[in-house]
Amino acid sequence: MNTLSGANTLATTRRILTQLRHDHRTVALMVLMPSVLLVLLRYVFDSEQAFSRAAPALLGVFPFAIMFIVTSITTLRERLTATLERLMTMPIGKLDLLLGYALAFGLVAVVQVAVAATVALTWLGLEIEGSVALLVLIAVLDALLGMALGLFASAFARTEFQAVQFMPAIVMPQVLLCGLFVPRDQMATVLNWISDVMPLSYAVDALTQVTRSSDVDGTLVRNLLVIAGCALAALLLGAATLRRRTP
Repeated sequence: MNTLSGANTLATTRRILTQLRHDHRTVALMVLMPSVLLVLLRYVFDSEQAFSRAAPALLGVFPFAIMFIVTSITTLRERLTATLERLMTMPIGKLDLLLGYALAFGLVAVVQVAVAATVALTWLGLEIEGSVALLVLIAVLDALLGMALGLFASAFARTEFQAVQFMPAIVMPQVLLCGLFVPRDQMATVLNWISDVMPLSYAVDALTQVTRSSDVDGTLVRNLLVIAGCALAALLLGAATLRRRTP
């Protein structure tokens, strides 16, 4: 059944959140790890000024990468244990399942980003010119993008080891080309073109702009729409490729 049902979506969300509540290590990984990594890098830089230059991008990169790997493995595990097969014999559509996952992990992403942003803005001394709420919104959208790509990638993995292998294939090129290490306009022309089609680049650009300016201009709005659009496209592709079980 492919009809979207709010009740089925919410039922899936409750099921995932219940499972997460009993998996303390996974919750700790998703919620606390971005903050731990930010603290580590703050003392690696040993300078508030250097940290403030890198922190906006890191607020997008860390949630993106962590949500990708956790979501892809969690979805694959449900397929390997035939949980998805049992669910899909019921009157529940693929979009119900994936939107249920998206809502559940989206709530986790809100907590994850809120904790990381609070740590960065208070303890670590990050200063921003724009709105804190907008900073958190962009980082949450970035985490949701990582989650959506993780759901999509899980359809092509047969083992958890293969799911992990998608991280260097999908996540790492975006991290390297998003402008975290070298400004994108200073890259070789071909690399700049490649970075232009990678959604993480737009997230990092948006986070950097909010940190340096309070203006909400057309470029910022465009970047937000690109991030949200890519997340939605990944969810729809995930629904199209979702399988009941792994052969």
